[in-house]
Amino acid sequence: MPGVYRIFGVEPSPYSVKVRSYFRYKGIPHEWIPRNAASEAEFRRFAKLPLIPAVATPEGQGLQDSTPILERMEALFPEPSIHPEDPVLRFLSALVEEFGDEWGNKWMFHYRWARDVDRRSASERIAGSMLPALEGPGLAAAAAKISERMVDRVWFVGSNAETAPQIEDSYREAVALLEAHLAARPFLFGGRPAFGDFGLWGQLYECWTDPTPGAILREAAPSVAAWVERMLEPEALGPFEARDALLPTLLPLVEGQIGRLFLPWSDANARAIASGSEELAVELAGRRWTQRPQKYHAKSLAELRRRHAAAPGRAELDGILEGAGCLRWLAGQG
Repeated sequence: MPGVYRIFGVEPSPYSVKVRSYFRYKGIPHEWIPRNAASEAEFRRFAKLPLIPAVATPEGQGLQDSTPILERMEALFPEPSIHPEDPVLRFLSALVEEFGDEWGNKWMFHYRWARDVDRRSASERIAGSMLPALEGPGLAAAAAKISERMVDRVWFVGSNAETAPQIEDSYREAVALLEAHLAARPFLFGGRPAFGDFGLWGQLYECWTDPTPGAILREAAPSVAAWVERMLEPEALGPFEARDALLPTLLPLVEGQIGRLFLPWSDANARAIASGSEELAVELAGRRWTQRPQKYHAKSLAELRRRHAAAPGRAELDGILEGAGCLRWLAGQG
């Protein structure tokens, strides 16, 4: 029997619940420890950075950053695998995972702090989670401080007056494309969750819990809502599907959201950082997008490009990526 891992996180954190969902799927013995005043000292023993989630291993090592955590655990607990055997699908799953982590986070963060109803809901839940002893006026005051601080940080994901309509259009379009795809299967790549499910799900789960994006999702996409609930306690219900069965409804998402929006933004972001620019400006699907560059994402784009360069079956993969408008960005030719 392996030792018990400890996951420090909070429910309103998409990356925390992403890691927890993975541990549940794998059946890895773990404890979920809300990061709050009571657990802060222990959290700091394992976290090099004040960011959640952090995982304490049975050996006393601290792990951070949700994607490397999943990759580390997958090497230790390979079954049931979250990677399709088909190398094309394996890469597409990794691409969707990165898209969820980086572009899906724009949906989540923007919607959470753009409107008063969502701000109140999120700030009260965050305050209640991190300061469980507070109630009444004390809880309300803490929630107000959280809301004020987070509204001032929406620039970090690129949310501003110019980009807000684009973010909301992207969310609605992605939800519609996912509804068409998930209407025929329980998970993105068939009968069991893949790497891509966990990355995209963490963001959409948080959208599902917030009033405005949650209402959109439940009203417009019942199959996506069912997938969101299914991923809370995911189980393998069957095998991964064959490529020919998946691509007719998966590729519209890859082309419409990743090829048209996410990867052009990613490339422009990396170029802005490389040039030392304080502002990123790029045209996405015919609309101007401006924001401050996101330093961390330049590293994750470099890793995605490395993964693409090392992928087996590149001829087949690159033909599909070319058709979906992705190849030039992954090859660094944007």
